[in-house]
Amino acid sequence: MAELRELAAEPSTKRVFRRFWPYLRPHRVIVSGAVLASLASTAAVVAIAPVIGWGVDAVTDRDRSRLWWAVVVLVAVVVARMLLLRQSEVLLSRAGERTIRGLRDLVVERLAAAPLRFLEAHRTGDLLRRSTGEIADLTLFLRDQLPNLIGITLTVILTIGLLLVYSWLLTLLLVALFLPLAAGVLLWFNAGAAGTFGRQAASDATMTATFTETLTAHEALVAPGRPDEWVRRFRGDNDELRAANERAIDTQCRLELFAALEGLATAALLLLGVWLVRGGHLGVGTVVVFVVATRNLFENLLALSGLAGQAQQARVGLARLVDLLTVLPPVGAPPPATTLDASTTADATVVVGGGLPERGELAAEGLTFAYGDTDVVRDVSVAFPPGDRAGLIGVTGSGKTTLAKLLTGLYEPDSGVVRFGGVDLRTVHPAEVRARIVLVPQQVHLISGTLAENLALTPGTPDRDAMRDAVARLGLTDWVDGLDGGLDADLGARGERLSAGERQIVGLLRAALVDPPVLVLDEATADLDPQAAQRLEDAVERLRPGRTLLVIAHRPTTIERLPRTVRVEAGRLS
Repeated sequence: MAELRELAAEPSTKRVFRRFWPYLRPHRVIVSGAVLASLASTAAVVAIAPVIGWGVDAVTDRDRSRLWWAVVVLVAVVVARMLLLRQSEVLLSRAGERTIRGLRDLVVERLAAAPLRFLEAHRTGDLLRRSTGEIADLTLFLRDQLPNLIGITLTVILTIGLLLVYSWLLTLLLVALFLPLAAGVLLWFNAGAAGTFGRQAASDATMTATFTETLTAHEALVAPGRPDEWVRRFRGDNDELRAANERAIDTQCRLELFAALEGLATAALLLLGVWLVRGGHLGVGTVVVFVVATRNLFENLLALSGLAGQAQQARVGLARLVDLLTVLPPVGAPPPATTLDASTTADATVVVGGGLPERGELAAEGLTFAYGDTDVVRDVSVAFPPGDRAGLIGVTGSGKTTLAKLLTGLYEPDSGVVRFGGVDLRTVHPAEVRARIVLVPQQVHLISGTLAENLALTPGTPDRDAMRDAVARLGLTDWVDGLDGGLDADLGARGERLSAGERQIVGLLRAALVDPPVLVLDEATADLDPQAAQRLEDAVERLRPGRTLLVIAHRPTTIERLPRTVRVEAGRLS
């Protein structure tokens, strides 16, 4: 059975960075350089406290020479910090931009090569959110928050190491009193963060999906006077997103306790430091170092806590993006082609590229296909010899369109096989299948742009001469010349300036540019006015010679013109 892998609504964030590493590996050199520059910049920041302490001790000992040296070193450290900080930010930004660019390209490549069944099984809004919104959020995090996150984390680690060097007693006291409290705050935050931010991302994706779907179906909602249904559906999802955002804010507020911990720690250190200085156990410079370093430590812990929420959101978004990349099949080399044998390919004439022949019989054996638990096609076996002209007929919902998508290789069957010229379609590259077998769907999808730009979507990037030749061969020169601009006519947003019949003409012209040996038309003349239907059928007749033509039809006039028909009933042939 063909496996359909589905996206998780709330993907797990466990080990998400380990799962993301393969996509980051190509940029590991610049990332490593950025981290090293950030480490050097952070070391310069941490070094400021001991230099100040050195200067304070020089003042206490009335050592002018040492004081001047302390001033010179302090200035050098501050300048080095500025230069290193700039360099680390530039490197991190470049590393982030390169990573994001690579992710965008990878997502688009995999979506473009994704099975049609996968795309149809998921809401467009969810795919849109993951492939654009999650990457946009990740871009902001890598560019704005990640440099701060790395710098702050390194500052905390190096500062603790510095404090241990100066006084292990004060450091242990600081750690014993306040580290458990800080850890408790972080654990409390993390306890609610994963589920909270996961639900927030899922609610956002749901709202995007609802908006996308209702915007597409706007005419269907407005025509019967039900625009309120759009508002009702959107408002429900929007309320759920608002509730999820409020839960995320409540979780984020837990981190504000770090401000209170900073005040308590500073007061405790001052009191204990004064007592130790008066007892002769510590120098004034050491106490100054501790006060400055501790304040720096807690300021960074507070900033780190503020970034924790943003990091968690980025982590959830990264998990959703990795989930998409994991589920989508990688774009690799074409599968090995089946070796053609003369005994099994008597109808095959010429083999192109070691895969499918130029001409051959299109045959299905034992096809079964289901949407979820519902069987749509059941054990179908049928053959169409080269040059055949047949119709697939049956009532709406009988499985005709699904069978057509199986025959054209757009769907992979759960069981059974489809062969062209004796070759299993699953053993050759999809692009080669598209060059041999073309389906013109009932709803031809167009992009915003000119007629030529829509025809250019045909495999092989045909030039304008090829477009004009296809128009002439189908007898559509008058129709194209009647458009304002001819091939350069603006078709509007998604081809809104064309009628349903004219959209079908564009689909047929695309097929003519491919010039496939097998052409499948799905309800090409359904619901068209007689004049448009006649123009389309005349174009089909011009395109038919020398190729196999399969027509899914309801119109009696179309069925009457077909020499044979194959009836589909409840997913079976009758």
